[in-house]
Amino acid sequence: MKFSEAWLREWVNPPVSTEELADQLSMAGLEVDSVAPVAGRFEGVVVGEVVTKEPHPNADKLSLCRVDVGQGEALQIICGALNVAAGQKVPVAVVGARLPGDFKIKKAKLRGVESRGMICSAAELGLADSSSGIMPLPQDAPVGTDIREFLGLDDQAIDVDLTPDRGDCLGLTGIAREVGVINRCPVTPPVAEPVAATHQDTFPIRVEAPDACPRYVCRIIRGIDPAAESPLWLQERLRRSDLRSISPVVDVTNYVMLELGQPMHGFDLRQLQGEIQVRMATDGEKLAMLDGTELELRSDTLVIADAGKVVAIAGVMGGEHSGVADDTIDILLESAFFAPTVIIGKARSYGLHTDASHRFERGVDPQLQVQAMERATRLLLEIVGGEPGPLVERASEAHIRQCPEILLRRARVARVLGLTIEDSTIADILNRLDMRVEAVAEGWRVTAPSCRFDISIEEDLIEEVGRIYGYTEIPTHRSAAATVMQSRPEVAFDLGRARQVLVDRDYQEVITYSFISLEMHDLMDPRHATVELANPISSDMSIMRTSLWPGLLQTVVYNQARQQGRIRIFESGLRFIKEDDEIKQDSMLAGLVTGRVSPEQWGAGARAVDFFDLKGDMEAVLALTGRPGNFSFVPDRHVSLHPGQAARIQRDGDNVGWIGMLNPEIEKKLGLSSGAFLFEIRLDEKLTGCLPAYQPLSRYPSIRRDIAVVVDEAVPFSRLSDLVRQAAPDTLKDILLFDVYTGSNIDSGLKSLALGLILQETSHTLTDEEVDGIVKCILQVLKQELNAQLRD
Repeated sequence: MKFSEAWLREWVNPPVSTEELADQLSMAGLEVDSVAPVAGRFEGVVVGEVVTKEPHPNADKLSLCRVDVGQGEALQIICGALNVAAGQKVPVAVVGARLPGDFKIKKAKLRGVESRGMICSAAELGLADSSSGIMPLPQDAPVGTDIREFLGLDDQAIDVDLTPDRGDCLGLTGIAREVGVINRCPVTPPVAEPVAATHQDTFPIRVEAPDACPRYVCRIIRGIDPAAESPLWLQERLRRSDLRSISPVVDVTNYVMLELGQPMHGFDLRQLQGEIQVRMATDGEKLAMLDGTELELRSDTLVIADAGKVVAIAGVMGGEHSGVADDTIDILLESAFFAPTVIIGKARSYGLHTDASHRFERGVDPQLQVQAMERATRLLLEIVGGEPGPLVERASEAHIRQCPEILLRRARVARVLGLTIEDSTIADILNRLDMRVEAVAEGWRVTAPSCRFDISIEEDLIEEVGRIYGYTEIPTHRSAAATVMQSRPEVAFDLGRARQVLVDRDYQEVITYSFISLEMHDLMDPRHATVELANPISSDMSIMRTSLWPGLLQTVVYNQARQQGRIRIFESGLRFIKEDDEIKQDSMLAGLVTGRVSPEQWGAGARAVDFFDLKGDMEAVLALTGRPGNFSFVPDRHVSLHPGQAARIQRDGDNVGWIGMLNPEIEKKLGLSSGAFLFEIRLDEKLTGCLPAYQPLSRYPSIRRDIAVVVDEAVPFSRLSDLVRQAAPDTLKDILLFDVYTGSNIDSGLKSLALGLILQETSHTLTDEEVDGIVKCILQVLKQELNAQLRD
């Protein structure tokens, strides 16, 4: 909700500065997002009157104007605007003036003729993004008056970010009420006197869905002036609330919405046939929109229709045949209350969002419609004239929420807030909040106003008293309670340490949305059933993720589009998998690398990251369990990974996660510029570690013996390593793979693996004979199991 401070101070004017006012609103729960000037900085601009307008002697598109600015002699000013005319009042920047952007006005010659100032447009004064001509002023504007003073531009626009439960403050009425009670000062809203009918014409109304529309009010106004324009004060108040002036009827309905919080609509009476029907749509029913498109409606959508067609989605937006036109003379003015439960989500489901839907979704005061109709009628008669008809109301009181009567106990207030507040102060706060208060022995019987949908229990009233009294006035009490130590198994996987390991290895942690598009899910993880959102933020965020990979890949796409080639990122979070009627949530840790293996430098050549670089990072994380040897990487196929560079991560045969290179087809569809490698592991009991145990160091030297064996090219090193350890379980301390060779002198389909065997005994120094025997045993096992040959 954005509004002008000057407009607010017409209703309630506390003796506080703008900054103090903003702080008060924020501390009362109405968070102020911004406070900004309503106009750019400029000076030296005054009201002028165009005395004469003549063609420029040397330029067809320029005019030579003489303008009275109250300085005695009229100024000669050259103007290129088409809408300038003699007799107009206009803003004039005199010589020496400074306009927004620090543009200084000087004497100048245009096509040989002197110009002593500039007639300004709204855009040139920073009052609009663009303008098609100069800015005409009302004829009663006093010549020579500073334009900032005349338009009241020394004003601030305050933008308040309201929570969904405070729909009552989506109008200046609610904001003024809050400011009044905070500062204990009176609020003086404008009086909306009933307008007497000057004819008896009415339009038939039929409400077929009273539960969805408990109150519908309308009135015919005939003979409005289609040539009339909205007065400057009205245009300015709309502009300062970020609304564009369109036409008097639309501007007045928008103004009343800002003032009272009641959305309204003006129908062109000649476009309506037979009667107004407030009903639910039928499946497949069409509504023509203002942009020429057609919406296909659903049966759960409340609509406004006439005898032949749908003319609007109730509480959201009117259709092509609903609004007033440039030649409209007779209008039907509508003011209605629509149940929030019927309107919630409807605008978004059709790809729309309007000021009206924003208010109806949060709840509009169900007793406000007649007042809003009278206020709008009065304003329209002043601006466009016309003859109002009688007010027609259709109401179903049985479907309108009745405000509950709540017992507020003074003892309960003291207990919840932690301090005792005087009875008179509590009663004053509640009365100023427009609540009906009756004193009883225990405290008060309170009935909240109809605009407060958020007040239903005693604690709601206590919250109101607390926030108005001031949270800063509530004393701080340090409670005394026994501290319960939360035990955590020492062998549990430490996610914090794992994150730090990845950061130490040059990764950046990211946080992505848990929502992804259905297309991204089908691309990355079609094997898992999805959890669809009933009310998604957008179509790109319509389902819950079943893997962390889609978010990481979207992060990579975003960064590569901004010339970031080397990316190393990880994320920890939940994935959501639907199994039968249950939603399974798993804690996951995932990472992605792409680009160079290290930053560009002079001391090392450029090399792209590969599978084994990522595998090394993954092994460093798994080593935190204390049993890195229990994990294995088993080649397998995954729909998201390269068929030849994908592996399951297993611990003692149980699946822990996946690692591999992104499938080239997916890489191409996403438009990635280089190969990406990913891992993802599930954080559960399979990552449970073990406690360290003391083992004395051997006092005897170790011996290294190098061998090179030739095996089938498909044999993984892990298989070879397991067999070597089985052949010498007590003596072998470590195995080093220091060379892999394929090429000349090696038959096709074979490879040579060079191993460094570290041998050591705890009771004596190994002899050459013992070492030779161990190596011979290892070679025999390798030959028997893998048909391995010792390479000469």
